[in-house]
Amino acid sequence: MSRTQLTLPIEGMTCAACANRIEKVLNRLDGVDAHVNFASETARVEFDSQQQTPQRLIERIRQSGYAVPEARLELDIGGMTCAACASRIEKVLNRLPGVHASVNFATETAVAHFPAGAVEQDAIIAAVRKAGYSATPRAAAGDETLAEKHRQAYLKERRWFWLAALLTAPLLLEMVTMLGGAAHGMLPRGVQLALATPVQFLAGWRFYKGSWHALRGGGANMDVLVALGTSMAYLLSAVVTLAGWHDQHVYFEAGAAVITLVLLGKLLEARAKGKTSGAIEELIRLAPKTARVERDGQLQEVAVALLQPGDVLLVRHGERIAVDGEVIAGHAAVDESMLTGESLPVTKGVGDAVYAGTQNQDGMLTVRATGVGSQTQLADIVRLVSEAQGSKAPIQRLADVISGVFVPAVVAIAVVTLLVTGWLTGDWARALIHAVAVLVIACPCALGLATPTAVMVGIGNGARRGILFRNATALETAGRLTALVVDKTGTLTEGRPVVTDVLPLTVPRDTLLQLAASIEAGSEHPLARAVLGFAEEQGLTRLPVQDFSAEVGRGVEAEVEGYGRLRVGVPDWLVDNLPEAANGFYAAGKTVIALGREGALMGLLAIADKLRPGSAEAVERLGHLGVKVVMLTGDKAATAASIAAAAGIAEFRAEVKPQDKAAAVAELQRAGHKVGMVGDGVNDAPALAAADVGFAMGAGSDVAIETADVTLRQGDMRHVADAIRLSRRTLVKIRQNLFFAFVYNVLGVPLAALGWLNPVIAGAAMAASSVSVVSNSLLLRRWK
Repeated sequence: MSRTQLTLPIEGMTCAACANRIEKVLNRLDGVDAHVNFASETARVEFDSQQQTPQRLIERIRQSGYAVPEARLELDIGGMTCAACASRIEKVLNRLPGVHASVNFATETAVAHFPAGAVEQDAIIAAVRKAGYSATPRAAAGDETLAEKHRQAYLKERRWFWLAALLTAPLLLEMVTMLGGAAHGMLPRGVQLALATPVQFLAGWRFYKGSWHALRGGGANMDVLVALGTSMAYLLSAVVTLAGWHDQHVYFEAGAAVITLVLLGKLLEARAKGKTSGAIEELIRLAPKTARVERDGQLQEVAVALLQPGDVLLVRHGERIAVDGEVIAGHAAVDESMLTGESLPVTKGVGDAVYAGTQNQDGMLTVRATGVGSQTQLADIVRLVSEAQGSKAPIQRLADVISGVFVPAVVAIAVVTLLVTGWLTGDWARALIHAVAVLVIACPCALGLATPTAVMVGIGNGARRGILFRNATALETAGRLTALVVDKTGTLTEGRPVVTDVLPLTVPRDTLLQLAASIEAGSEHPLARAVLGFAEEQGLTRLPVQDFSAEVGRGVEAEVEGYGRLRVGVPDWLVDNLPEAANGFYAAGKTVIALGREGALMGLLAIADKLRPGSAEAVERLGHLGVKVVMLTGDKAATAASIAAAAGIAEFRAEVKPQDKAAAVAELQRAGHKVGMVGDGVNDAPALAAADVGFAMGAGSDVAIETADVTLRQGDMRHVADAIRLSRRTLVKIRQNLFFAFVYNVLGVPLAALGWLNPVIAGAAMAASSVSVVSNSLLLRRWK
């Protein structure tokens, strides 16, 4: 019997009885001995691994009504040479208990999700290393190691390429002079052997090493193809040279040139891949290295890493702000384009929030730090972009499947080419060179790079313009939207409603306002804030209230001394029949709230919320993109019609309760639409989650932003259209890349098998295929 121990964190326990319940449920399983600690919120489980699995234990805990939180581990992977390597590592990791992993060849990273405690970090790293690759936990986003990593990779590739190129040049010169009609053997064969050997076994050692690791792990990759093909050409030539068979051609230049060209491809690929992650590096560079901090009455130059919340910083004209904070003195125009994509500077004064990485363009500010280092919005954006760039788009699945079987299929085709050509022609040396050409021209790299490089550039481009995609799936799906559901308040409108009319009925005007403001003080609704703000402007003080309660989508009520229990909210919630004046307010596009008691109205308040300046333009642009816009609001039909007309929206739904917004999204989905949802409030979260793509306005609630797939930092509806355009452009690039990758291999392999491609030309074509795919993705950087 094999005993295994696990310590699992558990969420959802509220008392010792919960711990006892989980313990009993686990101990009912055969071969399990569990002890649950309520204080530490953990379960220590010893079990027979032949009878139980970690997944089954975790499932039992979940069935009991509790949860084992999910852990996430991001690794830098070394040693990958093609998409087949990424597929191999992914399979190895996904065999671990409870692990769901994805490997990105373009970013050279792996992301593993697993129930916390079910598997150790060291076990995941060991599994990758056993497969023949290196793995280290990835440095925190915001580190400058990313740029240095790409620089070092490029320098390493350059050194090996120039060594190979210098030794290969005389061999290629020999080949060129032969093609020009010169006699064979201008360069003695012994010299050719001396030049080709270091290229084959020093510059080309990486291919042998990669092949060994791949084959030992039970897989095959591009290294196998290159090592096998060039070794065949080299060994044939070496045997002919050492045996003195002067009537037989040698192919030293073929093997050496293939290795050199593949190294050139890797060099250019390393350079291009460095550019695809440029968005993150640009964001990281926005954060200054030092800041002027006031300490003991003196200004000191302090490293940003040493700053603490509460520090007071002086930010002069032209300097970048080092922290998230609040202005406590001064006045300035701040460029926040790196956060919002908006080029116009924002005026900042006392009490305003400022953010790390933004630039003071005019004036001087004194700022008290509220967020430093990894707690700033800039760090959050870097993390989000980094995670999104490393995610995998659904369109990549086909390429992953093909990459997994690609190398064995190519080796089989090469063997068939060798046997058939040799049997038909009797020239086995020629047959061998045909087989080498097949091995060399086949390249799964282009397939592996086609999708992730385009995703990296697309997501990075969006981040520079204030459009943050949560992952590659959101980037892909956004371009396929055919319908967009938009909330009214705070999305189409500015979200800053103001009281425009006060209609007292049974109490004086000031009393009406005072009572309404006193009750609304307990609400966070934008309309409540409008009433409170207006009452404060009138100099009215609030009355004490008791027994406050709220009914979602209807209003609030409370006991007010001397007045009894009052309600403030939707007029229909209070009475059945409204004064004629209310209809006039609705027709003018205003929202009406009522104050009443025991079914009797005491007065009405009319509130207006201005349409955002860009809303009408956004709706027009979405129409040109073929996206139908549907507005949802809890307002009366007359108010909704007025706002919809101003925004240019043909279809709207009024008097929609917050809980019904998700149902409206589902209804459009059943009608065959790919549905996006734009919202900014807590009540929009269910609809954002139900939509195919949820867009959260950057100025909205944290819940909405956490639920959404895309965050619009500027809070501008026009950026929804930009996000859809960027998604569609990225999808075009992905399809182009996949087409080039597929066509290259579909045409190249048969041509090589028929003997119509020299191995040197095949090696050049293979190197060019990966570079062309990455270069095509980099064209996305020009998108505006």
